[in-house]
Amino acid sequence: MSQIDTSGMLAQMRALAEQARGATPAEQPGESDFTALLQRSIDRVNELQQQSRSAKEAFRTGEGELSLAEVILASEKAGIAFQTLLQVRNKVVQAYKDVSNMPL
Repeated sequence: MSQIDTSGMLAQMRALAEQARGATPAEQPGESDFTALLQRSIDRVNELQQQSRSAKEAFRTGEGELSLAEVILASEKAGIAFQTLLQVRNKVVQAYKDVSNMPL
């Protein structure tokens, strides 16, 4: 199962911060675009939330053979993924504010 790659996101954010300072690090082969990485992460969080919602609905209606523990696990995975994405967003917004407030 794919998970949000926070270390990859943080590496991208550090590279952007270095570029903003004027130092341009050498491009690494196979390095993904930050926008694409962020979009994949958003899509993954959305997928986890949809899985959680469908697991809750299936448990509530008695369809399927999900246990309460599986439903709670799906819900917690979705919650943790969302909170992680929210924290990354907050860091990106703060980095943008820091860069925009730098004197020229």
